[in-house]
Amino acid sequence: MGQLWRWVLAVAALLLWGTAALAEPAARDLFGQAREPAAMASASIGFYSRGCLAGGVAMPRDGPTWQTTRPARHRSFGHPAMIDLLERLSAQAAAQDGWPGFLVADIAQPRGGPMTNGHASHQIGLDADVYLTPMPDHRMSDAERDAIDPPSLIDARTLRVDPARWRPEHYRLLRRVALAPEVERIFVHPGIKEKLCAVASGDRGWLAKVRPMYGHDYHFHIRMRCPPGATACESQEPVGRGDGCGDLSWWFDVALQPPPPGAKPPRPKPPLAMSDLPRACRQVLDAPAGAAAAGSGHAPVLSAIPTPTERPSH
Repeated sequence: MGQLWRWVLAVAALLLWGTAALAEPAARDLFGQAREPAAMASASIGFYSRGCLAGGVAMPRDGPTWQTTRPARHRSFGHPAMIDLLERLSAQAAAQDGWPGFLVADIAQPRGGPMTNGHASHQIGLDADVYLTPMPDHRMSDAERDAIDPPSLIDARTLRVDPARWRPEHYRLLRRVALAPEVERIFVHPGIKEKLCAVASGDRGWLAKVRPMYGHDYHFHIRMRCPPGATACESQEPVGRGDGCGDLSWWFDVALQPPPPGAKPPRPKPPLAMSDLPRACRQVLDAPAGAAAAGSGHAPVLSAIPTPTERPSH
């Protein structure tokens, strides 16, 4: 009888734990409600797809060689090092590669964290999307920025780059970004990776950073490595050696093909809960709001709250 009761109590405990887990609000809803950065020292906390951002700063709306887009999404915040990188690369591409300027799409929410839609990563302020369409010759209105619909570089029939849309400037732009030592990876459509492999000459080591990924046919995704001294930031595995050009057939033959008739759609993953994130993210979520200063240095407003330094265990 004693063993039976222990079994009953164990089952009841599991049921209570499961009910509590189901009742826990999704982290994406909590972070999505934050409209201003946390007034803390800047820190990327956790991993790119499981973390948050303290002391985030907003990418200035306009600059000499960039414009931000989709203001209604409120996702133009990042670690100061990422904002500096975008500004610097856009200036270099304009001056040396014939690329008029960056159209910057999503970076992160004011406090990072999971988003309600569109991305699994972009959580720690070190990811940024840039359109493969050059900046126009005028300053766009909010209506233009929110309605922007950049064209794909991919021919939907062949799954390869459309020759009519590809320009040498695309190659020079992506090569410049990949060569930046702060850049960890660049994600592009497999067809764009294939095109880069075909036209690259000389030193091809930078191609290892350019990774094929679903989507990314009208934009490229910059992933920055953890900044020096960022003890709360979880690094990604290195890309390894080689140019990554010899293993693309799977993408075109399998991954990008439509599912067979009658195939069941993949089961969606449950949304991340706060318990899935580093514990320091609760501190970021609960911190007072502090407006990030735009312009030189991108210094956030600091409070007496200590910078989280705990390395996530996942």
